[in-house]
Amino acid sequence: MSSSSVNELFALVDDAVPSVSRTLVAPIRGVAFWTAIALPFLYLPLLATGLQSSSVRTAFGVLVLANAVALLVGHSYASE
Repeated sequence: MSSSSVNELFALVDDAVPSVSRTLVAPIRGVAFWTAIALPFLYLPLLATGLQSSSVRTAFGVLVLANAVALLVGHSYASE
């Protein structure tokens, strides 16, 4: 899903239900924005110890995926 389609989805929610948008969408964007900033700090211990085991590689992959989702959802937070 591209960032423009995420923006279009949030714009549809903003137009359809403005009160829900103010109470739900803005805080979700804010949490996603700050999560996207904080998650890379969790990469450091995994990278420092190495990615030798499959569980560590899986955790690293999940963190990267979660960071990508947080970036998509929270990238328009400061523009509001």
